[in-house]
Amino acid sequence: MATRLPRDERRAQLVRCAAAVFVRGGFDATSMDDVAREAGVTRLIVYRIFPSKEDLYRAVLDAVLIDTAEAVDVRRLERDPDDPHHTIVGVMLGVARRHPDGFRLLWRHAAHEPGFRDTAVVVKAASTEFALDLLGTSIDDPTMRLWAAESLVATLHESICLWLDDGDPARDDEVLAMLLDSLRGTVERWVARARFSTPRR
Repeated sequence: MATRLPRDERRAQLVRCAAAVFVRGGFDATSMDDVAREAGVTRLIVYRIFPSKEDLYRAVLDAVLIDTAEAVDVRRLERDPDDPHHTIVGVMLGVARRHPDGFRLLWRHAAHEPGFRDTAVVVKAASTEFALDLLGTSIDDPTMRLWAAESLVATLHESICLWLDDGDPARDDEVLAMLLDSLRGTVERWVARARFSTPRR
């Protein structure tokens, strides 16, 4: 028999369990029964909180997006630029650790699910805009600048997903430092090259 939990705690538990099941099986192959089994509750309990599988999948994505929005405090990022945990890389790694399966679902899987592709597109576009702002006018050629921003977004999120797959949480700070070094070094090389290149418009 399932332990009785307050509704908010039960909801959070179901979101975590659903994220794990959706990552393993995909949206179509996952049933509410699968989520119930993962959570150790009855299907009725799942349906009391989430009327449909679509609502549950959306709740998983929303949990990651809400945490990301709350964690990305631009003022703090600008105030503490030397603290790796207050960089966008550190913030995203923190979000990923709090929602490992939800993070994978958002950045690896949602774009391939017809009902959630639009959300993935919007999130990618917003992340690209953030990267464009960080790049500023350091790369004049608009085509190359957009490509650079999209590449940084893709590299950051897939690198974090790979670390979630294979890494040791105790070594997160080490990986954070490596990611920061590699992304900053890449941008510096791109900017230096752009200064000696003629933009093609």
